[in-house]
Amino acid sequence: MERVRRGVASLAALAALTTTFAACSGGGGQESEETPQDVLAAAKTALDETSGVTLSLTTQELPDGVDGVLEATGVATRAPAFDGDLVVMVNGLEVDVPVVSVDFTVWARLPFTRSFSKVNPADYGAPDPAGLMEPDSGLSSWLTAATDVEEGDRVRDGEVVLSSYTATLPGRVVDAVIPSADEDATFPATFRIDQDGRLRAVDVSGPFYGPKGTVDYTVSLDDYGTDQDIRAP
Repeated sequence: MERVRRGVASLAALAALTTTFAACSGGGGQESEETPQDVLAAAKTALDETSGVTLSLTTQELPDGVDGVLEATGVATRAPAFDGDLVVMVNGLEVDVPVVSVDFTVWARLPFTRSFSKVNPADYGAPDPAGLMEPDSGLSSWLTAATDVEEGDRVRDGEVVLSSYTATLPGRVVDAVIPSADEDATFPATFRIDQDGRLRAVDVSGPFYGPKGTVDYTVSLDDYGTDQDIRAP
């Protein structure tokens, strides 16, 4: 009788182990078949569906003699709208320019002025920051336009673990976001995706300002779900 009880207990333990293995492997003993392209496509959906994010676009330096964007930081919403600051290099000087963009109209408070005026950001080699949220031509379009996508190492950013994916971006999609980029070139990129499948950063390098040299930009995103009422000044 004792042998029977032991046999039943052993069978129960084996059944529990089999169930656990099947659950961990996606059911039926098969591993998940999600590809790197699937991961990036899901990250695009997450970015397209959020109400807003805080974001930054930064570079450590620009080539000598180039006027362009050193940094853009602020809140971008689905409106589309943006409220933040640009730091641009103009004639060798760094200029901090507060910017508001609503419905594809951009206002900036230029140096030595007290009020906002309408500007064309392309005149400064800068994008319309609100356009970064556009599904068809904004930052999320990079996620599905990327080619040669390969999974890389996992990295830790504070308490967050990020998965890296290297890829190549065609110049035409980079140019749609950053209008100074060479649309005929290709741009190596590394996407970093968090454990919730959201894009948290992308590093992209290439000829953003013609043949004057390679520029390395990093776009960082945080605070998914931000909801801020941004209005024209």
